Amino acid sequence: MPLQCKLFSGDRALQACLTQDSAHITINARGDHVSKIQTALFILNNVSVAADELRTQTYGRSTAAAVLAYKVRRKIVNYSYQRQADNIVGKMTIARMDREMMIAETLPPAPCKPEDRPACT
Repeated sequence: MPLQCKLFSGDRALQACLTQDSAHITINARGDHVSKIQTALFILNNVSVAADELRTQTYGRSTAAAVLAYKVRRKIVNYSYQRQADNIVGKMTIARMDREMMIAETLPPAPCKPEDRPACT
């Protein structure tokens, strides 16, 4: 089944991640697909990654730490060979992010707080 959220839909690297172990997203990966994962982490877990990783679309240490936090919070562990969450984006992780992003994309935007104005108008 293809990824369905607007953010991930049509991205070949993320779709491959959903179906192929060899396509998992790991440290030092680069590209638009990494940027999409970073965006999802901010939206779903309210975590940000290092500015240089955002600028270069790199799956670096802070992106890996954010992925690990996301997985720990949701208990995403493949118990057939793991005892605890790791920092890679594999089949289970991308599937969960896709489901959560589909929900997030249907929600109305959060109301603007007074301290966020005028940037939030």
